[in-house]
Amino acid sequence: MNSSIKKFIENISYTFLVNLLSVIISTILIIIVPKVVSVETYGYWQLYIFYTYIISFMSLGLSEGVYLRFGGCDYKSLNKPIFASQYWFLLMVNILVDFTFACIYSTYSTNSNKTLVVFLTCLAGVLIAPRSLLSLTLQTTNRIYEYSIAYILERAIYFVLVIVFLLLGIKNFVFLILSDIVGKICSVIYTIYTCKEIVFRRFPSIKKSLKEIKINISIGSKLLIANFASLFIVGSVRLLIDNNWSVETFGKVSLTLSISNMLMLFINAIGIVLFPSLRRMPEEKLPSFYNTMRTLIMVPLFGMLLLYFPAKMILSFWLPQYLDSFIYMTLLFPMCIFESKMLMLINTYLKTLRKEKALLLINLFTLFLSIVLSFINVYLLSSLNLTVLSITVVLAIRCIIAELYLSKLIDIKVKKDIIIELCCTAAFIALSWYLSLFKAGMTYLLVYLFYLVIKKGEIFALRNTFNLFFRKKLS
Repeated sequence: MNSSIKKFIENISYTFLVNLLSVIISTILIIIVPKVVSVETYGYWQLYIFYTYIISFMSLGLSEGVYLRFGGCDYKSLNKPIFASQYWFLLMVNILVDFTFACIYSTYSTNSNKTLVVFLTCLAGVLIAPRSLLSLTLQTTNRIYEYSIAYILERAIYFVLVIVFLLLGIKNFVFLILSDIVGKICSVIYTIYTCKEIVFRRFPSIKKSLKEIKINISIGSKLLIANFASLFIVGSVRLLIDNNWSVETFGKVSLTLSISNMLMLFINAIGIVLFPSLRRMPEEKLPSFYNTMRTLIMVPLFGMLLLYFPAKMILSFWLPQYLDSFIYMTLLFPMCIFESKMLMLINTYLKTLRKEKALLLINLFTLFLSIVLSFINVYLLSSLNLTVLSITVVLAIRCIIAELYLSKLIDIKVKKDIIIELCCTAAFIALSWYLSLFKAGMTYLLVYLFYLVIKKGEIFALRNTFNLFFRKKLS
């Protein structure tokens, strides 16, 4: 078997297993934690998780610059002294900024619980941003195995500690957060050990170090801001919910988002493996590969929407205190369709083609649209349902704009597929909202079967491609 194909399959296998374990861990935590802690405690825990997403952007674009510049490179060929100066620069900046912010916030805050959440978030930030440089270096140099071990180490320790605390009857959100921080500490230690040739090196001259830092921040800042805008497309809605409703309501919406996001873990993992592989791929092969991967993703994803119906029934029985929050699952579950395609395919292709500026503009426009719709829904209409629905709507708009732009770059036709996918998504939401669970499930199954009939040509072509590939490798 060709060594590059073998490496790609190995990397996919690593990420698949890691994310399978992550999905299992996330599922168990989603099932158990809301059941045994109060809605308020769960809300503060989710607030911390949300804040850690925000503080991860304290990489300043430096880590993203490394990711873009060195994508597809060999780890041994990296100029490690230069990387060492950048790692320690990020660490020092984050220690200074995070704890300065924590002190200022504690001075003016009147909510002691939120102050504690912010302080612990800043502590986590000192771990997250510097580690991102090492993690992205592992990803971009195709050391997916080491990256996967670091990721699952964090999740496993976090999971074990949460379960231990709950078994001991400790249900305070602080201990849930500390479980996450301990997991991150262990992951950082392993990542530093894995990248010890980078971390423990003599620095080059200050002038040379600063020059490289400036270049990476200049290149990576566009991708950083694009990612930040992407986060706040949903994050702005969550902040307005937290501001206008209670922390309990925030927790309930966050629970539904967590359930929807679980479906995207596998897709994001494949995107991690795809980037360095696409950077090595001849440009003329990109269109056909895109069409193949698109079919491979979208057909199963629309089938996965069928999981909504048994999931809602089981969770409503298991978590009756969150019964009203499962109404939002109808509106949020389809977001996985658009986010998965965006994360795995469109983002990865735009980064491969070095169109991070276009990605930035698309995300900024969508963020602006999200903020406008959220303000209307929250402050003018006071409708939580419309506020939640706006998340799926703006993510769909972003995905459509980005894919149409990408289709022009690599000369592919996607308009027909986009229309079909929008119709299927609208049918899912309408059926789930207005019909009983059983009737909606049966009707959507018919919609999905009709979708498969429409896509049968691409499905058979995909099957033939895989059959041909494996026949060649076995012969």
